[in-house]
Amino acid sequence: MEYLIIALKVIVGLSILNVWLLRSGKKTQWRGGEAGNLEEEFKAYGLPVWFMWTVGGLKILFAVGLLASIFLTEYPALETYSAYGIAALMFGAVSMHLKVKDPLKKSFPAFTFLVLSLAIVLL
Repeated sequence: MEYLIIALKVIVGLSILNVWLLRSGKKTQWRGGEAGNLEEEFKAYGLPVWFMWTVGGLKILFAVGLLASIFLTEYPALETYSAYGIAALMFGAVSMHLKVKDPLKKSFPAFTFLVLSLAIVLL
């Protein structure tokens, strides 16, 4: 079970870092509305740019926290706070996709990471 949790942390952590650090300016099939990058996606949701930076900063912080918790096992709260933080943000992301009436397919990554983050805590 320990190896499964580590794998989930790596998948969730690296995926979030990939989206926010490497692919933030690129168009993907998962972006809300017709957005070509993260800033346009947040505008499609009716959210200000400062909120994008806040959400992005929190997602990066929690992703790094999840990855660090693999090695810093003496701080179990790091895993818990990071996983719950990502789950909360992913719940918000799914909600925004529903708000703008995106096809359900666009909510799939956020919903998947929501479930995986909760699995990390519950397992």
